[in-house]
Amino acid sequence: MRVPNSVVLPVGTHVDCCREEEVEEKRRDIMAKIAAMQAERKSNLAHFINNLESSEEPRFYVDQWERLKEMESCTLTILNLVAVNCTDHRDIKKLEATILEHVKNEELFPEVVRVLPPVYRQVEAAIVDIAQSEEMADHGMMDLQYLLSRLSQCKHLANLGRELLQDILRYLHRIGLIVWYEDIKHLESTVFLQPTFLITMFKLLVRYRLVQQLENIS
Repeated sequence: MRVPNSVVLPVGTHVDCCREEEVEEKRRDIMAKIAAMQAERKSNLAHFINNLESSEEPRFYVDQWERLKEMESCTLTILNLVAVNCTDHRDIKKLEATILEHVKNEELFPEVVRVLPPVYRQVEAAIVDIAQSEEMADHGMMDLQYLLSRLSQCKHLANLGRELLQDILRYLHRIGLIVWYEDIKHLESTVFLQPTFLITMFKLLVRYRLVQQLENIS
């Protein structure tokens, strides 16, 4: 909701736990709730903006007003929900095909036709090699400056600068190859070359009924 021109594909799992007629009913219910959530958010933003504009000293709230107006301008495209049975490999392939179909849609993703400079592919390939090398730790964490020095050792990347590398890392973060939290002060100098490690960590830390599970430990 905070990213401009976002495209969201809702995915419903556990289809194998539902009767066929229930799946369509739940699909409609979920999509209706998403639409209601969008409408509520739009209404709330308009309400907050109106309150700031009608305040006695609106000039004191210019920064807040600008942030709210920026959020109000963010469009959110919600695609039709895809229902899958995660125990059925055919459904996983169906989901993959659906994602690829949407990603190739130039109306949804105008930048899909943009041609990347060769250096982007070269850095991507080099990072994959580093991530798969034997000396790479399982957690895949690497200091940004050290990553730059490693990449600069490649013959065709000798002139790679930090600013260009950061632009490329933003692209690689968007496509999911790496994870780089540049907006978090304590993590801005750390690049995660193995996103699956983070997923594993989150699965251990963010759990259903975690508090109850911890309380049950003697």
